[in-house]
Amino acid sequence: MIYGNIDGVKNSILNKLDNASEIRVSKDCILSEELVEILVEVTQDLGREVSAAIDRKGKIISMAIGDSSTVELPIIDIREGRLSGVRIIHTHPNGNSRLSALDMSALVKLKLDCIVAIGIAEKEELKYNIGFCGIENNMLIEEEIGPLDINAIMEYDIIDKVKYIERLMKINEIIEDDVERAILVGIESEEDLVELRELAKACNVETIDTILQNRHKIDPALYIGSGKAEEIAVLRQALRANLVIFDDELSGSQVRNLEEVLGCKVIDRTTLILEIFARRARTREAKIQVELAQLKYRLPRLSGLGTMLSRTGAGIGTRGPGEKKLEIDKRRIRENIYDLNKELEKIRNTRNVQREKRSRESISKISLVGYTNAGKSTLRNTLCDVAALKSAVQKEKVFEADMLFATLDVTTRALLLPDNRVAAVTDTVGFIRKLPHDLVEAFKSTLEEVVYSDLLMHVVDASSDTADLQIQAVDSVLGELKALDKPMILVLNKIDKASEENILNIKGKYKNLKSIEISAKDGTNLEELLKEACKDLPYTLKKFQVLIPYTDQSMVAYLHRGSKVDSEEYKEEGTLMSVHGDDEVYNKCEKYILM
Repeated sequence: MIYGNIDGVKNSILNKLDNASEIRVSKDCILSEELVEILVEVTQDLGREVSAAIDRKGKIISMAIGDSSTVELPIIDIREGRLSGVRIIHTHPNGNSRLSALDMSALVKLKLDCIVAIGIAEKEELKYNIGFCGIENNMLIEEEIGPLDINAIMEYDIIDKVKYIERLMKINEIIEDDVERAILVGIESEEDLVELRELAKACNVETIDTILQNRHKIDPALYIGSGKAEEIAVLRQALRANLVIFDDELSGSQVRNLEEVLGCKVIDRTTLILEIFARRARTREAKIQVELAQLKYRLPRLSGLGTMLSRTGAGIGTRGPGEKKLEIDKRRIRENIYDLNKELEKIRNTRNVQREKRSRESISKISLVGYTNAGKSTLRNTLCDVAALKSAVQKEKVFEADMLFATLDVTTRALLLPDNRVAAVTDTVGFIRKLPHDLVEAFKSTLEEVVYSDLLMHVVDASSDTADLQIQAVDSVLGELKALDKPMILVLNKIDKASEENILNIKGKYKNLKSIEISAKDGTNLEELLKEACKDLPYTLKKFQVLIPYTDQSMVAYLHRGSKVDSEEYKEEGTLMSVHGDDEVYNKCEKYILM
């Protein structure tokens, strides 16, 4: 039985592999030259990876082509103190015999006796790299030897090596190593890498080193230069990092090429942000928006992401799906995108109904916008405490924490302003530099609240050294939403931590904007902020008195529903009411208005 992607493979090749599965490998040898010869022939014919799984008796228990799980093996409990008793021999048609990220992952997760990669390059001798499990700090790690020639690999004492590893496993209390340790790579500025470190932290990824390369031109194959990539590969092995994160968006082919050179999983800034969003989304709407952004990001990269598509460790050095599977994946993703857009459209319609209702009730709309972790959620919670409507039902507070993207779910709450007007304040998702375009698109229905607002409160972390860059990033997204012309107050938050110099610099640079200094955490200056909001919010209500006869009490009920009633008295002629209402209310009860 040949596993994997065998669609379109000639029967003669399948028969050749079937016959090869009868080959017996000597117990004290890693592989046999006869087996290698067949694997190489098939690889050169197909241009795809081929693998064989061999047990300790030298029997070939499985053979596979292309993007397969290669062999079904039970995951052995690490406490058993033994290896799986299986070794994997597979080819790399790109000529590079270095073990890939997926190879290393499979080695440790499946506890293989060893894994061998054969680099097949035209007009060059075959190269072999061997991966073994090792133990460091009571954790199972991967060790790589090579490149070796055929003589060195045939002479290697596999039995002694496996016994040594299993002896170490029995005398050490080994724990599963599921911690992701990352090296961060950027080409622009140290500030970007500092922010990337915070993004990694938000994903529970430990940063063990950062690398900044001054580069004016992006390498189309590796993003960074080949020399720098080799340097990072050596550093990664020395520091035992299992992840490399790049600060800019990578193409599918760049990810694949980098994983081959670095020998570990590679992701970019966009993938990291999407992962954070996926973890933090709570409401159905936020989950749909995140899934939509992920699918849009993944669709154009399907053909390039060889190892990205399956990183569980079950596959062996896979090169990506075959054409048929690729087209099926693309069609399914397009169908999912269509379905998710339809769901978002329903949510958008519901939001529009709610927005129209607030407009009819002449409720002013305030949106809190700003960089992620600027303090928007804390400000919204504190404002709801300071200026809550007496009649409002106590609602759950928005989650707030000192981390990037703590809040994804948009919430709107009612406030009572100092001039007795009711305003709806909306907490929006935070912005960030290099915010993926697909995320902005997916969150359009949420961000529409910004577009329809009467006033924007741009919350800025005044204690941040990069506050100016953060303001520019927010303005960039607001520009994309065509919301820069809205009335805006620059809210300089965290003044309890900010330096006077920082505050003066921000106010000096943005002196054309009205600014106010607050501390959302301590509640400093919030009353002043609400007074400033009253000045900037358009006052569209008319104040008038009406005397409604007792024969038309339905009008009294209408005024209670559709306007703000300041006072109500019962006179002989009818009900005397002092009312704040919009033009529609004014026109409906015009005949009862007292001049």
